[in-house]
Amino acid sequence: MAEEFAVRMVDITKTFGHVTANNKVYLELKKGEILSLLGENGSGKTTLMNMLSGIYFPDSGQIYVDGKEVVIASPHDAYRLGIGMVHQHFKLVDVLTAAENIELGLPGGAVVDRKAVAAKVRQICDRYGFAVDPDKKVYDMSVSEKQTLEIVKTLYRGANILILDEPTAVLTPQETEKLFAVMRNMRDDGKSIIIITHKLNEVLAISDRVTILRKGEYIGDMETAKADARSLTDMMVGRTVTLNIRRDTPLDPQRRLEIRNLTVKDKEGVTRLDNVSMDVYAGEILGVAGISGCGQKELLEAIAGLQPAVAGSSVRYRPTGPDGPAEELIGQNPRTIAEKGVRLAFVPEDRLGMGLVANMNLVGNMMLKEYRSGKSPLVERKHPSDVARQIVRELEVVTPGIDTPVRKLSGGNVQKVLVGREIAMEPTVLMSAYAVRGLDINTSYTIYRLLNEQKRRGVAVIYVGEDLDVLLQLCDRIAVLCGGRLNAIVDGRTATKEQVGYLMTYLNKDKEAGA
Repeated sequence: MAEEFAVRMVDITKTFGHVTANNKVYLELKKGEILSLLGENGSGKTTLMNMLSGIYFPDSGQIYVDGKEVVIASPHDAYRLGIGMVHQHFKLVDVLTAAENIELGLPGGAVVDRKAVAAKVRQICDRYGFAVDPDKKVYDMSVSEKQTLEIVKTLYRGANILILDEPTAVLTPQETEKLFAVMRNMRDDGKSIIIITHKLNEVLAISDRVTILRKGEYIGDMETAKADARSLTDMMVGRTVTLNIRRDTPLDPQRRLEIRNLTVKDKEGVTRLDNVSMDVYAGEILGVAGISGCGQKELLEAIAGLQPAVAGSSVRYRPTGPDGPAEELIGQNPRTIAEKGVRLAFVPEDRLGMGLVANMNLVGNMMLKEYRSGKSPLVERKHPSDVARQIVRELEVVTPGIDTPVRKLSGGNVQKVLVGREIAMEPTVLMSAYAVRGLDINTSYTIYRLLNEQKRRGVAVIYVGEDLDVLLQLCDRIAVLCGGRLNAIVDGRTATKEQVGYLMTYLNKDKEAGA
């Protein structure tokens, strides 16, 4: 009986100080199956998989691979057993090429046979439909390219048991379908796959079985064919969750941002955002849709003063309505924008690179937004500490305390801290890039509720998202970008998923002609 299992984890327990991440967890993975691992943020999913992949060592319990009890004390042990993990936060060296990252840590010494590595990488890419340039530096890669490199690196090392932690979080719908096709082919070849994802539609579409954790404990498993979104959510949370997004009609919307002819080029001179013009209103949620790399990032960063814009671009901020004074934001840096009294909050795509400082605790990350406002040469900690406690309490952040470095939190709890901090500054404009990426469904609906609260308070909310179903339920209007251009702005209440999907992939000929 044991031979049919690729992996069995029995009574696995792991603690960090006073926090129990996993408590006598049981998990079994059959040969030739795709198993989804579900649970709220902080439920211990990634910790459990980190033990299977050799990052952590369990305090107690047994791990069996192919029916034999094994000791996995390092990633090297895991790879030797044919276990590879693609982590949610990339494990890449930015200054090295793709080939060097793939070869890093493997036997063979310091000299990399680039031709041999490139040939094998191309073989993997041809087989599975990936695209990786072996000579490209990681710091020149997009988020999607980095994710692809992580997957190829694991396949290159010969993994038969593959663990994917939020693999589709940075992939386009087309890339997700390709990945799913690869996963199905691997399953059919007898490989075993564990996927950690919070997207229930993906769980139902790709997995054979589902194992559910709650607060570090094993709750149960079920065949995916017998499950639905409601039953999975109830098991994860332990109570019935309302899966409805409230959307009120905007009350007296006032123009807050006037974006005109906004054009952004990257450091190589490639146009990433091309002559975009639109208005953003207080008391509404403006969604931004588009395939990854179509200018969403550049749009938000240009507004925030983090990305230079081409001459002739304009973003005017009107604090008191269409007839009041306006502040030009283009050409200003974030500090200058704040000094002008513009309360602009930004939740970036890169949580631990641009949003928060990983090695700082919660209080320190709150202070990043406040230290310039102090009148004393000494840094005041009381208010940031109060804000940190409020965020932990209201957003149910799973953490040992407010003095814990954010790098020790799960991805979902990091996101809660970031969103909570930006909202706590009482902005008039709130911009969010993929705010629910990697979050469980319960936390995602908490974020949607917070965004709607900001809307009701008269905040102008810009929401960049990848889930078209959510965009259509949450947003009042949706700006659709295609190839860096604004293809259309549609009504969130009347537009269809098919309409928005088409606009994301096919540029309006009038727009292309500059009409």
